[in-house]
Amino acid sequence: MDLTEKNVIEHLGELRKRIIITLTSFIIFLLVSFIFVKDIHDFLVKDLDDKLAILGPGDILWVYMAIAGFSAITLTIPVAAFQVWLFVKPGLKKEEQRVTLAFIPGIFILFISGIAFGYFLLFPIVLGFLQSLAGNQFETFFTVDKYFRFMINLTLPFGFLFEMPAVIMFLTRLGIINPQKLAKTRKISYFILIVISVFITPPDFISDILVIVPLLLLYEFSITLSKIVYRKKISLEQSSLHAS
Repeated sequence: MDLTEKNVIEHLGELRKRIIITLTSFIIFLLVSFIFVKDIHDFLVKDLDDKLAILGPGDILWVYMAIAGFSAITLTIPVAAFQVWLFVKPGLKKEEQRVTLAFIPGIFILFISGIAFGYFLLFPIVLGFLQSLAGNQFETFFTVDKYFRFMINLTLPFGFLFEMPAVIMFLTRLGIINPQKLAKTRKISYFILIVISVFITPPDFISDILVIVPLLLLYEFSITLSKIVYRKKISLEQSSLHAS
């Protein structure tokens, strides 16, 4: 076995270890979340005027599992980010290790911010819009399965979309991207973000704007952060060259 094959095997073994730790953490958080799932459920439906309907005995189990899974994903985010950092750590300089490690709390905060944006701002607006379409022509009631499926599908993507600034800063620090590339791909990125926004919101102008504007601002904010990180990276590299 040559050195290259040995390195590949070692990297695959390390990657396997990080994945196992992340999945184990997810399972632990899933079990803990399931213990408190009824309290979480009661919080999520506290503003509903009517109780949710159940069409089958399996509905409530599915909902409890979905809520627990949602909570487990949220709690696993910082663990997964830390495992990614540990995986790339050997290839980083000491200063890069310190700086990139500091991104992990920001990743978790941004994820929570995205969830909060989707749940507290977007979800009520979209739900109200859809109810207004029914008007007085239809008798509306929500099943527990449809209600929570709709809520999760609308809020969870924003948790990941709001990770954009942290991911871009991290990739800039590693030298994979730079602010110049981000600026050149601005039009394509705008188009992709607009398509995503239109796809996950109902077909009305207000909802589209409520999603598109924050995402575009996030992208511009990400470019600004990338410029700051890139300048510091270049400065450190120049200082190291002068010192040597």
